[in-house]
Amino acid sequence: MDKSYNPQAIEQYWYQIWEQKGYFTPQGKDSSYCIMIPPPNVTGHLHMGHAFQNAIMDALIRYHRMRGDKTLWQVGADHAGIATQMVVENQLNAEGKTRHDLGREVFIQRVWAWKEHSGGTITRQLRRMGASVDWSRERFTMDEGLSQAVCEVFVRLYDEGLLYRGQRLVNWDPVLHTAISDLEVTSEEENSHLWHMRYPLSDGSGHLVVATTRPETMLGDTAVAVHPEDPRYQHLIGKTVALPLADRTIPVVADDYVEPEFGSGCVKITPAHDFNDYEVGQRHKLPLINIFTVDASLNENVPEKYQGLDRFEARKLVVADLEAAGLLEKIEDHKLMVPRGDRSRTVIEPYLTDQWFVKTAPLAEPAIQAVENGQIRFIPENWNKIYFEWMRNIQDWCISRQIWWGHRIPAWYDPEGKIYVASTETQARQKYNLPPDLPLEQDPDVLDTWFSSALWPFSTLGWPEKTSSLQAFYPTSVLVTGFDIIFFWVARMIMMGLKFTGEVPFHEVYIHGLVRDAEGQKMSKSKGNVLDPLDLIDGIDLETLVTKRIGGLMQPAMAKRIEKATRKEFPQGIPSFGCDALRFTFAILATRGRDIRFDLGRIEGYRNFCNKLWNAARYVLMNASSEIVAEKQSKPEQTEANFMLGAPERWIISRFQSTTQEVIEGIENYRFDRAAQAIYDFTWNEYCDWYLELSKPVLNNPASPEAAKRGTRHTLLHVLEALLRLAHPIIPFITEEIWQQVGPLAGCPGKTIMLQPYPRPETDKIDEKAVAEIEWVIAFVTGVRSIRSQMNIAPGKPIPLLLQAGTARDQDWLKSNQNFLSALAKLDSIQWLKDETPPPAATALVDELKLLIPLAGLIDKEAELKRLDREMQKMRKDLARVQEKLANSNYVERAPAEIVAKERQRAQEVAAALNTLAQQQAEIADLNP
Repeated sequence: MDKSYNPQAIEQYWYQIWEQKGYFTPQGKDSSYCIMIPPPNVTGHLHMGHAFQNAIMDALIRYHRMRGDKTLWQVGADHAGIATQMVVENQLNAEGKTRHDLGREVFIQRVWAWKEHSGGTITRQLRRMGASVDWSRERFTMDEGLSQAVCEVFVRLYDEGLLYRGQRLVNWDPVLHTAISDLEVTSEEENSHLWHMRYPLSDGSGHLVVATTRPETMLGDTAVAVHPEDPRYQHLIGKTVALPLADRTIPVVADDYVEPEFGSGCVKITPAHDFNDYEVGQRHKLPLINIFTVDASLNENVPEKYQGLDRFEARKLVVADLEAAGLLEKIEDHKLMVPRGDRSRTVIEPYLTDQWFVKTAPLAEPAIQAVENGQIRFIPENWNKIYFEWMRNIQDWCISRQIWWGHRIPAWYDPEGKIYVASTETQARQKYNLPPDLPLEQDPDVLDTWFSSALWPFSTLGWPEKTSSLQAFYPTSVLVTGFDIIFFWVARMIMMGLKFTGEVPFHEVYIHGLVRDAEGQKMSKSKGNVLDPLDLIDGIDLETLVTKRIGGLMQPAMAKRIEKATRKEFPQGIPSFGCDALRFTFAILATRGRDIRFDLGRIEGYRNFCNKLWNAARYVLMNASSEIVAEKQSKPEQTEANFMLGAPERWIISRFQSTTQEVIEGIENYRFDRAAQAIYDFTWNEYCDWYLELSKPVLNNPASPEAAKRGTRHTLLHVLEALLRLAHPIIPFITEEIWQQVGPLAGCPGKTIMLQPYPRPETDKIDEKAVAEIEWVIAFVTGVRSIRSQMNIAPGKPIPLLLQAGTARDQDWLKSNQNFLSALAKLDSIQWLKDETPPPAATALVDELKLLIPLAGLIDKEAELKRLDREMQKMRKDLARVQEKLANSNYVERAPAEIVAKERQRAQEVAAALNTLAQQQAEIADLNP
């Protein structure tokens, strides 16, 4: 093995081997295990959330593949209708063109060309992350097969009366010129105004005052509503008011929707431009007057002077005209939630238009029952409540979009507007027995992207055909996803899966948290705190990182702020950490349901962990490989009977069984943090820090029996080999590289670790006695090392050790482990005191046993007292500074609670350290000169 661990030298090499050899394809004869990748948008690239999610999925896939399951990780990408069309339209705009200049067919060809050019970004990044997806089955939501499934579902829903076309209010994006779903609207609080307007009563007896946040929509009002029990207005119900500026009269209606306590208790009703008003209008059979164009400009249904004005320009003119007419009572400052499109960021308009809808209530009921009866389990379970709340209040789903890129709606219209639904025009003519000369025109709209992705678990496996893949892998095993698309995607997959296959699409849904920065802030381009996972894997220099983070930001102040923050946080850029270090960091941070604070210091620590594993493997190979090869050549029949396993061997083997159980329980219960921590603790603290050291006194002592040396070598090798298999799902590259040398020595058949059996705990190898004995050895050595550290005694200086008290068991273990204790604690003598009084000594305890190190002659008394005094003075200043800060009430009240808590903890730690140093000072002062 190379002297140092270099992830760049091995990671891409091994991934190419795995893919070329077909190791990712489903293998095994046991039960099937399948995960559907949440298909990333073809427009994008992997961000930290994707990388985290994919690391978790890959760990599950690799684990089950090694467990012998027939394992499939289905890969693919989503066509991302609106997002992708926006990218290509922006390209055209830069050329001074629009999609209408090209025409629909040519524009779609251009989108496909762009997809082919840029669509490989995600696949390259997935490969770099080590994702063991089956690339031979890669799908795209606009593939021919998936498009057939989409048509099949649309037609069947329509034929069953679960899909209809109707004129209803939708969320309309005036920039994209399409309807969008409620889930694609983000509402944010903004400062605005509340305009109070006077509507004169038609009989001249006065006026009503209504308040609105959108005065321009008054031109589409068709009523004023009051509460039926409001005594102020009961006498006016049924009368009319003159609609200002519009030369129309509208009725006063009574409706429970009105809150008498809000404003004047009178509400303007604009059924074509407000969702609540629409419902009121339906109850009172009010006309719907649409006053907007697709651009949110005012149309021909308003007075001529307002026609063609943008909605916000029209607002200014309407308010001015009301004021001039004496009909504006007052204007108040007001905060309100403003709906914006998550893609265009424009203010969304409720807009009356013809759209296609899915009746969701009949589909939602069985989807609710599937979670209630345990067919589907959310992890963590608290997401059940949120899922139920949304599903029990679900609205019909608007599935049509007024764009060109996507699945064209399979519906045709004759000249009279009659609708014919079928997968193709030919099938429509056959289905409805239409004459060949009847002209038909296909609906120009496309389907919501989420309509096709709702079919992903079964359409990717070949549905509606009863393929072998569908039979083998559906229902799938688990869905790994973020909480932000439970309603976009998860709920719709459950509804569609149950409807069209009769089975749930997956048995478990693991909901993970968001990846945030080290301060807990959401990562976003505008904050300049985005981390690209590939930059962490391969490294990036500072100047490139600054340029990348600023990107296309046009605001100089924002760009300058991001540049300054980036240079401060990463003065040297970002070093290369390697993929395994990043994956291990994700695993150990994956606590159930909590958001993840990603700190660069953590990934640095886990890169060190990989280095530790690498160096341990080098030690094992240098100390075991040649001897084991020689033994196999001379004595191929070698068995465990020829080995002598001492307490350290029995201890590490026993601890490995317990660790294996912890890791398996962690993975199977989606506690990847616990699984990763168990691997880390065993590897670093037990195998590397202790067992490797315990092996040296045996291997380096010429007097050690050969059987003991054989036992030590084989334990070093076989525990390492099993540990590599245990850790492989989380850190696949380094484990494969090391296993290639360790596996053959350990007698493992096969060409890759990823197809080796996953370790299983062997309870017969758990040796509690050996565990207790070696834990005593560790406590003994740790006690001596602690005294060395406290008394500033050089780590390598041989020292005498006195023992006092203790039990017969301590004496037995001392006798059987004296060679380990002397070697690891660097002792030149061990003396057990009986009744004599010990000399001045530093003390440590191992249960009842006292460890005493006489200090006379080991330290320079005067120099050590001076050193301790300097250190204590420094600590007192530090403590005084912290205490002064905590005594400041302004600081305690205004500083973030977590910062104050850290300062208090710091004060406690410094005080405790001062106390320890004072004790050391007293002990040294008592020494004879």
